[in-house]
Amino acid sequence: MRISQRSLQRTACLIALLLGPVGGSTGLAQESPEATVPAEPGQADKPGAKGAKAAEDLGFEQIEILVHVIELIRQEYHDESRVTYQRLIDGALEGMLANLDPHCQFMPKEIFEQMQQDTGGTYDGVGITIAFRNEMLTIVAVREEGPAARAGVLAGDQIIKVNDILADKLGLAEAMEMMRGKPGQPLKLTLRRPANNELLEIGLVREVIREATVTDVMLLPSRYAAERKMGYLRLTQFGESTVKELVDALNDLEQKGMEALVMDLRNNPGGLLTAAVNTCGEFVPPDTVVLTTEGRNASRNSKTYRTPPGTRHVRSYPMAILVNHGSASGAEVVSGALQDLNRALVVGETTFGKGSVQQIIPVPNSEGNAIRLTTARYYTPSKRTIHEHGVEPDIVSTLTPQDERNLMTWFRRDTLSPQELKKIEDWEDRQLARAADSLKGALLFSGSYAGMKGASAKSARTATAGPEKEAAPAAAN
Repeated sequence: MRISQRSLQRTACLIALLLGPVGGSTGLAQESPEATVPAEPGQADKPGAKGAKAAEDLGFEQIEILVHVIELIRQEYHDESRVTYQRLIDGALEGMLANLDPHCQFMPKEIFEQMQQDTGGTYDGVGITIAFRNEMLTIVAVREEGPAARAGVLAGDQIIKVNDILADKLGLAEAMEMMRGKPGQPLKLTLRRPANNELLEIGLVREVIREATVTDVMLLPSRYAAERKMGYLRLTQFGESTVKELVDALNDLEQKGMEALVMDLRNNPGGLLTAAVNTCGEFVPPDTVVLTTEGRNASRNSKTYRTPPGTRHVRSYPMAILVNHGSASGAEVVSGALQDLNRALVVGETTFGKGSVQQIIPVPNSEGNAIRLTTARYYTPSKRTIHEHGVEPDIVSTLTPQDERNLMTWFRRDTLSPQELKKIEDWEDRQLARAADSLKGALLFSGSYAGMKGASAKSARTATAGPEKEAAPAAAN
């Protein structure tokens, strides 16, 4: 068939308005004056000039292919109502961004507006955090106070269907939008549990989820701490109130004579980056570099994050951080930084590996659409990349699938009936026990972190050389 030159030109103009000039920045821009300056004699023969021209031509040639396919679809597709320019261009943008990495996406107006809403610390849903992992839509964290936790959903479960729609047909924003809803509305999830390849179909009812931040603040019982006074607290996410809640919790534990601290970041999906950085500031000196981001555009996307300046209360007691495969983003920033700075031992499993920076960029002339684009990666103080690698623990300790179910039940023990609580009250958290043992060794050896890093880590690595360490790869899937 033959497509008219006028149609091609019209579509090319549409794409040019949407994307801007080839090789330029996003948005509308005029061609720079330098582009119209004639080349000096002989310049066109230089290899560099030929290479630049070839690259430029290649871009226009590929756009011409796109324009041709758009017009071909518009003229030949059987259902005319499905081939408007807006629909075709939106689909092209969606595929273009999805092909970059799982965190990039095209955001239609309604999803962009939803993300801009201030939820005031609550949201309507089922209490899970999701992300793509190994090209599968995966549950990163489960809120123990939400309906998903009560139904037995675990971090690491892979989503096969949302209601009756296959998850591999959904982008991240679409899946998130489908899971939110008004309290009382039902939701059906089909899940695969990688540990045993079990398929689960779970019916849930949406409700208002209240976002907890710092919870379970206490001195550990003697079965973990023996005669030592070891503090414990759990950060479920990083929000606007996290640092204040953390300071209050630490002050309370210190007044009770706390000698060492276990900070639990298991199943913490992250949150506000500034809150994660300021959390580090409670344990290391002011103005300490705890994170850098690096991107192709150094002036916009490369940044150094330091702990807040000024004099603060010095917290120098030994410290261990619990992590697992559900610890992501901000949780990885904190654990990776305090590990690099020799301030804490990290105990548990390798973390999720979400260490990239996404920016939400409105698309000009598109009636309210936007794109989420990965522009940089996180790096720990020693320049380790978090993205797709995660933070590896100093002391490897894994949990079986049954242990993980028990852990989620223990986290929501305040909501259990007396019969349910009796079933779980004697369960031992092996990861917490390993962290407490490392702190006991540190306190016994010298009471300083230097002693903990040397003596306790060495003994812990020796202890994990047995069956528990061998089980790590299977449990991490």
